[in-house]
Amino acid sequence: MNTVLVYIGLGSNLDDPKRQIKDALNSLRKLSLTNDGVEFSRVSSLYRSAPLGPQDQPDFINTVAELLVALDPLALLNRLQQLEQEQGRVEGRRWGERIIDLDIILYGDDIVESAMLTIPHIGIAKRAFVLLPLAEIVGGELDIPGVGTLTKLLEECDCGQVNKL
Repeated sequence: MNTVLVYIGLGSNLDDPKRQIKDALNSLRKLSLTNDGVEFSRVSSLYRSAPLGPQDQPDFINTVAELLVALDPLALLNRLQQLEQEQGRVEGRRWGERIIDLDIILYGDDIVESAMLTIPHIGIAKRAFVLLPLAEIVGGELDIPGVGTLTKLLEECDCGQVNKL
C-alpha cells in the first residue's frame, strides 16, 4: 500500500494534559520507529480550549500531528484506539473528560463515511482547536475534502476561545 498523508487530532483534559499529549506523541513516534505502517512527520504547538461539551470539566489541551501512513483508515483507527487504551482512556460521557483522545482528522483526500469512522472528522468546520493547529502545520490553502479551504473555515470559525501555549 502507498503512504497517505494523515492528520491526527490529539486532546486531553485530565491527569496532567500536557504530559498526556506528550505521551501520546511519543507512542505515535514509537509506531514510526517499529516500522508499523506509520511514519511520524511533524506536530503543531499546543493549544488550550474550553470544552466543547459539558462545561463542568477542565479546559482541553490540543495539538495536531502529521503522519505518513501505510494503513487503511480502519486499521489506523484500530491502532489509535489501542494507543488510547494503553494510555488509560476510559469511555465516559459524550464530549466529556478524557485522559487522551486521538482522532483521524484527515486521511489524504479521502472521504470516509461508515458506522465506525467519518473522515474528514465530523464537525471539523466548527472546531477551532483542530483548525488552528492544522493551519500551523500546513498553512491555510489546504482543501478539506467536501468541506472547503482551511482559510475559509478559519474565517467562519470562532477562534476566540482557543489559545496557543
